[in-house]
Amino acid sequence: MFTIGDFARYGRVSRRMLRHYDAIGLLRPDRTDPATGYRFYGAAQLARLNRIIALKDLGFTLQQVRDVLDERVGPQELRGMLRLRHAELAEAVAAATARLAQVEARLRSIESEGHMPVDDVVIKTVPAVRVAELTGTAASYEPQDIGPVIGPLYEELFPLLEGAGLRPTGPGVARYEEAPEGGGAVVVHAGVTVSAPVGPVGGTGVRVVELPPFEAATIVHRGAMDDVLPAAQTLARWLDANGYRSTGYAREVSLECPADRSQWVTELQEPVARV
Repeated sequence: MFTIGDFARYGRVSRRMLRHYDAIGLLRPDRTDPATGYRFYGAAQLARLNRIIALKDLGFTLQQVRDVLDERVGPQELRGMLRLRHAELAEAVAAATARLAQVEARLRSIESEGHMPVDDVVIKTVPAVRVAELTGTAASYEPQDIGPVIGPLYEELFPLLEGAGLRPTGPGVARYEEAPEGGGAVVVHAGVTVSAPVGPVGGTGVRVVELPPFEAATIVHRGAMDDVLPAAQTLARWLDANGYRSTGYAREVSLECPADRSQWVTELQEPVARV
């Protein structure tokens, strides 16, 4: 079972949206604690959430989404609807490119339901690492909010390090945490491994921090980070099936970052504990 926060992260939606889906009867929690009102979701509910978001991306209203789901539209029909939207977006203006990537990611996730690989997940102790990072805040953990924040942070980070005479000694490390102001906002840390003293780097705004070791469930994602959803949900299902729970946001460790983003190799490192 997942808390509403964990389920929101794996589905890449906001907790506020999940509460709204509950209120209108579109996606009820698997269980609600009668004493606290806390909502809990099962891994199998990711399939329904995928279909809700896919239909929303097609331009359907929530009432229309409910009608489609209640009529039990099959995977073949849903794939056809997504491909139609794909064709429309491909012919649209450049501003629709981000939406197109999200629809493709949802399509791949839906097509892979029922036969997600589980042997790609590895439990290991991630050693301590020292990173130089810049920090920003995103409105939510959804890709359309994370991307516009983390991309510019990395574009700014490397020239600042070069100007300070500080060279990376290892991969990039992106990490996330709840923003102090709440409301679903997320603090985004864009970092890269370095060998340097902990503390601020001159007047650059860059800070070197020591990240402690932790127990992690890891999986390797190959492709652009816009398409990370299937890998993240494979990880979620594996945790649920093997008696682990998430204890925070996954780190993203960039193993290979060529110019062609479809060739990126990224390891997701989810902090975990035994249930």
